[in-house]
Amino acid sequence: MGQKTVRFSDLSGELITRDDALARIVIHEHPELGDSPVEIEAMADEAAAVEKVALRVAVVDLYLPGEDEPRRVAMEAAAFDELATDKPMSELLLTARPARAARRAKAAGPRGVNYDTLEHAGEPHKGRITDAERELVRDHMDAINERLAGQGQRTIDPSNPEHVTRYGLAGLAVAQAAQGD
Repeated sequence: MGQKTVRFSDLSGELITRDDALARIVIHEHPELGDSPVEIEAMADEAAAVEKVALRVAVVDLYLPGEDEPRRVAMEAAAFDELATDKPMSELLLTARPARAARRAKAAGPRGVNYDTLEHAGEPHKGRITDAERELVRDHMDAINERLAGQGQRTIDPSNPEHVTRYGLAGLAVAQAAQGD
């Protein structure tokens, strides 16, 4: 006895009879969407129709003074382009510097601990080390090690290869090795 899988378009409910007619659509942003992307299946021609009616948009994050979190705004690309009055937007985008990694002041790890603060940076944890935590450890290593030692935790050692990799301390490790010579 065999089994047969039958697929239907999530958009139209139409039966998808051929694998080469199946398209996957991942939805990243929508007013009704929760916190993470979802995916649906559709007929290939339905997916192509999505692209045909798509708007050209610019999605920007606005970091306004006095606000902790950026505001994400999507607008028609043509309207955004019109905001550039000194030179064309195409030229402005070619000469603009790459965006800095956003500091996520409210990024919390397990049990709500935010390792992107001086209060918790450098503490042992299983989560991913963020660029903000690496930067704090590099810039404030003495203060962080003093706090860690006072709490009875291991300190960060630039001669420990695991710590060098984890916190991006290669430059510091080389400098300390040169001082030791």
